[in-house]
Amino acid sequence: MSTTINVEGMTCGHCEQTVKEALRGVSGVTEASTDRETEQARVEGDADVTALVQAVEDAGYTAHA
Repeated sequence: MSTTINVEGMTCGHCEQTVKEALRGVSGVTEASTDRETEQARVEGDADVTALVQAVEDAGYTAHA
């Protein structure tokens, strides 16, 4: 299953990497990618959307599905 999350606040490659690592740490995520230009993260796997949003927010960014 693929999920796209809107992420606000990614301004550089380091930001993208931070969000990607936060998402990969969520149970059920098999792959994650980020794009600061579109302000989106795409997640593969069966993780709960609420947990994905929380992981991004815990990393210091604003997120919503």
